[in-house]
Amino acid sequence: MRHAFRLFWTGWIFNLKNLTLSGFFMLNAAILPIFYATIAYFMFRAGTRSGSLLYVSLGAGMMGIWSSVLFGSGGLIQWQRWQGTLEYVIGVPTRLIFVLLPMTIATASIGLYSLATTLAWGWLIFDLPLDLAHPVWFVIALPTAIFALGLLGLVLASTFVLLRNANSLSNLLEYPVWLVTGLLVALSLLPGWTRPISYVLAPTWGIRGMREAALGGDPAIPVAICFGLGLVYLVIGHFTLGYFEVRARRSATLALR
Repeated sequence: MRHAFRLFWTGWIFNLKNLTLSGFFMLNAAILPIFYATIAYFMFRAGTRSGSLLYVSLGAGMMGIWSSVLFGSGGLIQWQRWQGTLEYVIGVPTRLIFVLLPMTIATASIGLYSLATTLAWGWLIFDLPLDLAHPVWFVIALPTAIFALGLLGLVLASTFVLLRNANSLSNLLEYPVWLVTGLLVALSLLPGWTRPISYVLAPTWGIRGMREAALGGDPAIPVAICFGLGLVYLVIGHFTLGYFEVRARRSATLALR
């Protein structure tokens, strides 16, 4: 456990610094959510439904976190292929999950820029109130959401071991997940058949826990469900990584570019 924790901490710090130096990730994490939030603010003010600007702001920030996880996890294996390091990552004695896990958690952590810039932009430009109903629960809900989304990214990364065009699948998943998890549109407005999909995705419970912690409510249940889904993703990622790694080795497709 001590070795695993040290490996995770080192990998998380290294990949977090590496992603911070990437212009693409910083643009995706810090700039694009501002545009999403601005559009959402004006739509909210022009609409007739009651609510809070903080509600919209948190949703826009979570959109940026999901985009970071999706593109980071989708490109993770492909970047290793391009750099010629995928064989070394899989060939080292350390199990593959302990190598990829800090990478996917780092992509989720870089999404904190999205939430921070969105809240700051709303506070400076739109007089967004930042009074939290349950600040302690908000501090708990935010890292829980980051943890669960990072583990969801691990599941995505494991399935991309066999795919050479993982980025195309990443582009396909971005907007539907924004919609079905209720980041900007209430789940009650969506068709009933989307509910099972919403309930198995961590962003649904992550944003619900953050909103109830910020606006008032009972955030304990959504935070607990979000954390539980993260553990489920960890188990799934553990088995899928091993399965797809063996398949890639047998079919000699590991290093295909």
